[in-house]
Amino acid sequence: MTKRTRTILFSICLVLFFLISPLVFFYSQGYRIDFQTKKISQTGALFLKVWPKSVQIYLNEKPVKRTDFVFGSALIENLLPKKYKVRIEKEGYFLWEKELEIKEKEVTEAKNIILIPKAPNFRNLSKGINNFYFSPDGKKVILKETEGGRWALKLYEPERDVKSHLIKEEDISRKKSDLISLEFSQNSKEISLEIGLKEEVKNFLLEIDKIPPILTEKEPLLPFEDVLTYEKIGETLYYLDKTGHLFKDKEKLTENPFSLKSETEYKLSVLKENIFLQEEKILYYFNPVLKSFEKFFESVNSLKISPDFKKIVYFSDYEIWIFFLEEMYDQPQKKAGERIFLTRFSEKIGDCFWYSSYYLIFNIGDKIKIAEIDERDRINIVDLTEFKEPKIFFNQFDKKLYILSEGNLYSSETLLP
Repeated sequence: MTKRTRTILFSICLVLFFLISPLVFFYSQGYRIDFQTKKISQTGALFLKVWPKSVQIYLNEKPVKRTDFVFGSALIENLLPKKYKVRIEKEGYFLWEKELEIKEKEVTEAKNIILIPKAPNFRNLSKGINNFYFSPDGKKVILKETEGGRWALKLYEPERDVKSHLIKEEDISRKKSDLISLEFSQNSKEISLEIGLKEEVKNFLLEIDKIPPILTEKEPLLPFEDVLTYEKIGETLYYLDKTGHLFKDKEKLTENPFSLKSETEYKLSVLKENIFLQEEKILYYFNPVLKSFEKFFESVNSLKISPDFKKIVYFSDYEIWIFFLEEMYDQPQKKAGERIFLTRFSEKIGDCFWYSSYYLIFNIGDKIKIAEIDERDRINIVDLTEFKEPKIFFNQFDKKLYILSEGNLYSSETLLP
């Protein structure tokens, strides 16, 4: 090879080096050419975490990756900044899909995805059931049955799959009576019964942890004579007195009294030091800064705290809302005190429970549905199953769905890890 040839080759290599080096550098820094917009953009990434593990991920209908076997997560890098249709599939489960936006130099996250199983198995636990009541720890169920035209209470323990007798209606009165209400104690060892006897109402305490169970008549337990409604959280007592003032133990929290209505039912709910007052179906929230109650929701049926104690779901006949008790750093980020409207239905909502800290389970008519609370793009909602006029309860203890339908109490298979 002549000196001239070597010089030419060296010159060509030098030119190529100066041409390619910036391209390699910019490529390593995440810059890509977007041929649709004909612009050079810096890329972003998408991080997903899904249960169950090892699911297939699609971006804009193209398979790109599977989540790993260990954590159920996947990081998809070098994505041009734009919106992508993300779809996640696994055999035997409903798919999950959502349009997510990828931004330059940012990682878009969806870390709490749960795929819902298709056609889960249900087992008939008991027949001839009128109603059921779960204990706070999820380990006991009181069953109300009919025996010879009169009611009876049975204790069912899901963990042991054992049903035992508690009391019969005759143990309270030989005359006809009605079970008005049943409420567990916080330690799940006792139940309070409110019984209607003609025009008289009596209260009883049933110690279900004793063998045999011990039934005693008692007066309604109120901490003070002038208490209208109260809730005890651990050793702390919150109560609203008959003048409309709110107290925490003996400390008065309100500056001005809440305006009470006569012959109206009130219910106090304390959820992680957030105080709510329900006046029939109107929900009020106690503002600790203003030291007064302010109207929160016009027509509430119930409110329930999430398993991670960071969120509250509250719902009316047709709408579901979420209220955030703490700041949420996972995407989509939320501030403490923020609330979002989740969804609305044309049919009446029966009841609603937390399925996980990021999903809800509820019934609309005969259909039982599960919905995520990630409101980015559309909300993923699936029809899990269908029972006639169901009463439902999702038990966080064993992760099973319990359904009362046509006198039969059913239990699903375990739905979550």
